[in-house]
Formats: sequence, structure tokens, C-alpha cells
Amino acid sequence: MNQPTEPLPVIQTPFCGHLRSKKFFLSDQIAAAAEDYLDASGHCWCYHTQQVVGPDGQIVMPERCVPGRSCYRSALDKIRKPKSE
Repeated sequence: MNQPTEPLPVIQTPFCGHLRSKKFFLSDQIAAAAEDYLDASGHCWCYHTQQVVGPDGQIVMPERCVPGRSCYRSALDKIRKPKSE
């Protein structure tokens, strides 16, 4: 009766779930455009590294923090603890 099921695939959001900016904290929805992140300063950072550089060593920007980047995580994906190396 109760057979194990495979988890459903996570929907890919336009931007990484780790992308942060001042404007991010004022929104009550998932950003759909770069303008939803960037204010006049244009400053954003990675929640994971707390810097303007992501875990892959590349700069953090809405245009770059998208599906396909090695450190991308959908904003709808549950947060997982990083694997210890």
C-alpha cells in the first residue's frame, strides 16, 4: 500500500534562492525580474557566502545567479546543509 515515492522535481525560479539585496527584504514574493532585486545602489550579495562573490568564485548579480550556474539553488527548494568536505 505505502510504496516509496520519488520526490517531485523542484520548480526552477528565475534567480538563485541565495541571492540577496536590500530590496529583497521589502518584497513578499519571489523576484521575477532583476529590478525586483536591485535598488539605486545596485548592490546584492550571496546569502551563502555573505559576499558579492558566490561559492563558485564568480560575481553575484541577478543576471548571473540563474539556473545553470554551479551554485544555483531554486528559491523554492528546501535549504540543505552543505556537505562537509
